[in-house]
Amino acid sequence: MISALDLFRIGLGPSSSHTVGPMRIAAKFLQTVEEAGLLENVARVQIDLQGSLALTGEGHGTPDACLMGLMGLQPETADPEQAHAAAAEVRASRRISLLGRREIALDPATDLVLDFETIPDLHPNGMILTAFDAAGSDIAHQEYFSTGGGFFSSRQQLEQTAPDDQVSYGPAVPHPFGSGAQLLEVCAQSGLDIAGIMLANETVRREEADTLAGLDAIADAMNQCIDRGLSREGLLPGHLKVRRRARSIHQSLISRPQDNQAETLMDWLNLYAMAVNEENASGGRVVTAPTNGAAGIIPSLLRQYCSEGNHAVAANARRYLLTAAGIGLLYKQRASISGAEMGCQGEVGVACSMAAAGLAALWGGTPEQVCAAAEIGMEHNLGLTCDPVGGLVQIPCIERNAIAAVKAVNAAKLALHAGETPRVSLDQVIETMRQTGLDMSSKYKETSQGGLAINVVAC
Repeated sequence: MISALDLFRIGLGPSSSHTVGPMRIAAKFLQTVEEAGLLENVARVQIDLQGSLALTGEGHGTPDACLMGLMGLQPETADPEQAHAAAAEVRASRRISLLGRREIALDPATDLVLDFETIPDLHPNGMILTAFDAAGSDIAHQEYFSTGGGFFSSRQQLEQTAPDDQVSYGPAVPHPFGSGAQLLEVCAQSGLDIAGIMLANETVRREEADTLAGLDAIADAMNQCIDRGLSREGLLPGHLKVRRRARSIHQSLISRPQDNQAETLMDWLNLYAMAVNEENASGGRVVTAPTNGAAGIIPSLLRQYCSEGNHAVAANARRYLLTAAGIGLLYKQRASISGAEMGCQGEVGVACSMAAAGLAALWGGTPEQVCAAAEIGMEHNLGLTCDPVGGLVQIPCIERNAIAAVKAVNAAKLALHAGETPRVSLDQVIETMRQTGLDMSSKYKETSQGGLAINVVAC
């Protein structure tokens, strides 16, 4: 079982698959080189970015993420401003300190190759990393794939020729499940709800207190991200010149009467989601939930329903996040959360489904109602394309998170009002999403080659 604390991770924007994943991959590659005793022999490193990583690489910050990873920076702990400044210094000096220990020459213009022609066979987000010695000989070579949500695997792992997988499934858990139907069976047999099942399964990895502390840290990071988004203004990075709106909307909201509660609720949900995704678009610190492109949806509901002011109520936030994670791991294991594989239904659609489930649980829904909320949240995001204008995680991504946050609340309400077993099961909608993603043209899967990306002038 994937851990909830693997599904929710603190990282840097703007993309979990294009920034966080490549950053981890670059660091992992050099760690492997170092473990083989070859780091001191490295005179040059080349990284070939393929498929979606090349097509939207500049806009998604992939080349700079690779530089950060080569320097040994980790997305969970790196300070965003310092990390971006370090990458800028490498570009200016054309020198880099590998893992902070061995300095070599590196020219991003030639050593970071955007291979627009090659679409990898195993996953659209491919990377080939090669280390050379002073004589120009290849001394280390590996092919990796950034599979969504910051997860990654090598070619050998995806071909199942390696003994384990980068997504560690860990030790046997007390309540295993691999489908929505199995999850409901486990709940019925154990008498636990979904959050209880997830917490019990987490205890085989760490002490319960450590899991709860990890969830509290995730909730705090989500609220802190919202606060940063509400305090900042100006233009987002990139040539689109998109202006931050969260701060001005916030000022307008707090200055007007809060008479129409339904309308005001929608305003706050929109605001919180936009604040997070503006931070993500700026390369700031966000929680992958379950991806960066969809990072605003789960925090929006957490702020509205699980927090007092800007501080999470621990019991509510834990229940919400654990339930959402239980649903999210089904999508990760049975389909994909990669926009390059599934389109935006695999990012915003999955986050909407997870948030709806978490809220339904918070409102006292049964496991059946929780799964129904998750199903509704995805059913009405099926076919959602990923077509970022200019390769930037801004248009339509920021507003799309706001729309999905409101949709998640509605999905939870519909599930709790339903008086009969849904005609469409969670497993059926997950499989439908998977099939839809496979059938979807690559133009609409995080390549910026179709949809809004070509119909909106990016200048």
